[in-house]
Formats: sequence, C-alpha cells, structure tokens
Amino acid sequence: MSVEPLSQKEIEDRLAELPGWSLDGDRIARSYRLGSHFAATALVIHIAQVQEELDHHSDLTLGYNTVSLTVNTHSVGGAVTELDFELARRVEALAPGHGAS
Repeated sequence: MSVEPLSQKEIEDRLAELPGWSLDGDRIARSYRLGSHFAATALVIHIAQVQEELDHHSDLTLGYNTVSLTVNTHSVGGAVTELDFELARRVEALAPGHGAS
C-alpha cells in the first residue's frame, strides 16, 4: 500500500467514491450517527480493530451516539495517502452493520 502523499486531484477523485467523507484541512473526515451509545461504542471497537490490522491509527472520537474520524498519515508529514482511503473504505464497509448513517 502506497504511503506517498496524494495530489489534490487524487484526493478529490477518491472522495467522490466515498459519500459522507470530506477533506478537512490536511485530513479526510467523516462522522456517523448511530441509534445508541452502545452501537457507537461497538463501532469504535471495530474501527480500532481495522486500525490495528492496517497499523494505521486515526483520530477517533466517540460521542453519545456519534463516531467521528479524521484521517491522515503521520509518517509522511500529515499528508493524505492511499492508506487513509483504505481505512476509510474498510470503515464504510463495516459501519452499516452497526446501523450507522
């Protein structure tokens, strides 16, 4: 998996494939709303498992019934890389199973 910084065009193209995700400064970001605090906590745990598998840890915030992520790659000076989008795609795949919207 490439950890080279992506160009602005590459970032925009990849974001177009991930509804709900956006560029927030030098990071990609997404928030999910869930049906309960328990569901939000379960989603956080599953995201943490994915982060461990990828050895790529984003900022992850748990609210009462919300989960927010901001993702960039610290090892390349905080730029957005393909690794960030791989994490985003995996989170998108598991979020519906928790009732996230």
